[in-house]
Amino acid sequence: MTVWTGRIDAAEGDAALRWHQVVQPLAADQASGIALLGFACDEGVRRNQGRIGAAAGPVALRKALANLAYHPSLPLYDAGDVACENGDLDAAHQRLAAAVSQNIQAGHLSLVLGGGHETAFGHWLGITNAHPSQRIGIVNFDAHFDLRVASEATSGTPFAQIAASCAKRGQDFQYLCMGVAETANTEALFNKARQVQAAWRLDTEMTPWQLTETVAQLQAFIDQVDVVYLTIDLDVLPAAQMPAVSAPAGFGVEISVIEHLSRLLAASRKLVAADLVEFNPLFDIDSHGAKAAARLAWAICRSFRPLKT
Repeated sequence: MTVWTGRIDAAEGDAALRWHQVVQPLAADQASGIALLGFACDEGVRRNQGRIGAAAGPVALRKALANLAYHPSLPLYDAGDVACENGDLDAAHQRLAAAVSQNIQAGHLSLVLGGGHETAFGHWLGITNAHPSQRIGIVNFDAHFDLRVASEATSGTPFAQIAASCAKRGQDFQYLCMGVAETANTEALFNKARQVQAAWRLDTEMTPWQLTETVAQLQAFIDQVDVVYLTIDLDVLPAAQMPAVSAPAGFGVEISVIEHLSRLLAASRKLVAADLVEFNPLFDIDSHGAKAAARLAWAICRSFRPLKT
């Protein structure tokens, strides 16, 4: 909790609160709220030949969130971090899944701060453990499909792992990847996306003037599932808006579009979990990336409406 510090406008009273003044440590038997959990891991990025440093992302993102204005909504909780020890990614995934499942079953929105995109597999395990009979839809804002075939789990394999797990469990794999860059995905990856019956939208189809069509595709996907897991790979944003990732985007999707879609999902009453991944503070420029990522996390929390029961 020591990272939660910032400005205090005492003269303006309770209407001038900021996040660092309202976040509480997560404990048992608390009112339903938003549970922030860090996944301090970039082992998957290392295995995927990327630029390591995302393990420091959770702390940096908390610092960026700390001084943001708090508007009355659900309680905010900090559930601490899950770390990847000695390169054992499988064990880290299991610990992440256990924490996520516990947080969701306690009635909280699971908001995970990554970490590389290997975060997604552990996060999904926790979601499906908490909602075993629900049809889970995955919405991934990402320049990459992350459907790679590899001999071990990496930041490029999480959705291939999830698709394989769904097949073993007899579950439908419901996956929508929005912001896909043709320049960053080989034909093999497009073929894999077709094979697992994924849906996608290219980054060139997500300009602000195409927002109506983009929203329609997203809403149609939301309508066909019971609950939604949103994962935002920050490299979906243009490099000028998000320099602090392993693979900065040459084109990307504007943050205004990503925020609008994120708010729509948060307000849908189907969102049960969200994460922001691939933030690497080693490559940030004057905290530009941290501020952009924090803005998206803030928007999700500000717009979130709990799951209908």
